Amino acid sequence: MKAFFKGTATAMITPFYDNGGVNFDAFGRMIEYQIENGTDALVVLGTTGEPATMSEEEKTAVMEYSVAKVAKRAKVIFGSGSNCTAHAVEASIKAEKMGADGLLAVTPYYNKCTQKGIVEYYKAICGAVKIPVIAYNVPARTGVNILPPTAEELSYIDNMAGIKEACGNMEQICETMRRIRPRMDLYSGDDNLNLPILAIGGSGLISVASNIAPREVKQLVTLMQECRLKEANELQDKLLPLIDACFTEVNPIPVKAGCNMIGLNAGIPRAPLTELEDAHKKIMEDCIKAAGIRAL
Repeated sequence: MKAFFKGTATAMITPFYDNGGVNFDAFGRMIEYQIENGTDALVVLGTTGEPATMSEEEKTAVMEYSVAKVAKRAKVIFGSGSNCTAHAVEASIKAEKMGADGLLAVTPYYNKCTQKGIVEYYKAICGAVKIPVIAYNVPARTGVNILPPTAEELSYIDNMAGIKEACGNMEQICETMRRIRPRMDLYSGDDNLNLPILAIGGSGLISVASNIAPREVKQLVTLMQECRLKEANELQDKLLPLIDACFTEVNPIPVKAGCNMIGLNAGIPRAPLTELEDAHKKIMEDCIKAAGIRAL
């Protein structure tokens, strides 16, 4: 299944009050910031949104709010992956009923299933819903890597719309692209590799840095779509220090701090994640300034 979405998706953070509750006023402002700056899709309750530390009631409330607030102005994609296939299926069915345009399902984590297990996992999710599903490959977090032959097998599943690649290995990503190109889309899941993944035919990207710089990240995609490679390289060069600053500590610690710096009131991550260290705050501040991102 191809052409679910093209362009940019932002892996949305979930802003929390100091007392720990979800700050929906701040979340609404973040959604408007994304839409105003041309973001095509919002990924809600993905890794960057910290669903691992949220209750089911909180996640339900965030999903309901997202669908109502976006109001079809962009696609809404909910994270539904799990290390338990039954739970992933249940979460996917729930997300579809709540109005999701699509799903982002990370590979099973911690269990370290085989490649056959990966295929069976995505078959179960896709068989339970009618909306598009994007597989998320991030072996540094999960311990599981979707290898190119497995990605090719997934591409034959009717509503498997794409793969978000964050394996960090361009050789592997190129081979995956070669195998899935006729049937399924590839999305960059690593801001450092946005440009090369777009260059090999990636349909778009799912970005962390675009929480802070949605206009610039969208512009990068537009430049690549228009084959303006020199300008795209110049823009990516400008963005790379900011992108690196977003990963000085584990995501979403730095990007939340960055959003606070530009006035988006993101709060701090939930334990066991901690607030960004002072030395890294200085790096983030300098990179935001150098990238020309203005406070809201």
